[in-house]
Amino acid sequence: MKKFAFILAFFCLLSCDRKKDNDEAEALLEDNVEANYESYGQEISPKGTFSSSVMLEKYESLRGGDTIDVKFDTKINSVCQSKGCWMVLELPGVDDVMVKFENYGFFVPKDAMGKDVIVRGKAFIEETSVEEQRHYAEDAGKSIDEVMAIREPVKKFGFTADGVLIKK
Repeated sequence: MKKFAFILAFFCLLSCDRKKDNDEAEALLEDNVEANYESYGQEISPKGTFSSSVMLEKYESLRGGDTIDVKFDTKINSVCQSKGCWMVLELPGVDDVMVKFENYGFFVPKDAMGKDVIVRGKAFIEETSVEEQRHYAEDAGKSIDEVMAIREPVKKFGFTADGVLIKK
């Protein structure tokens, strides 16, 4: 019985020591994040981030009206030059993703184009019907031939971010 108690106490000490090591490693990671990234919006971590190619697969599985909560990394292709109130992100081989910020609660720097970024929030598909596209085309003064040439709905990738990390 004494041997069993000794072995049990030994394993308890080992597991407590591992937890301390894990806590220290996590603290170092958090410090590294702060040193390597500028944070905007809600505080987020780079842990559990999807690549842009995995994100593309997720977008391709969505239909109009679907949304998913996700975090992914990519590059910034452009930023609103008025106040930094939106940005366009790169996805491999397709149209880019338009990112707006939750409730316009924060903005990003206007000079962030080309930087690596991690965004967390809601991904969705915006689908514009043929009728709506034709209406926009008429409003834009397009010819009747151009208006009637619109024959298929258009799907675009959208994203509402609640947190952003931009690599320094």
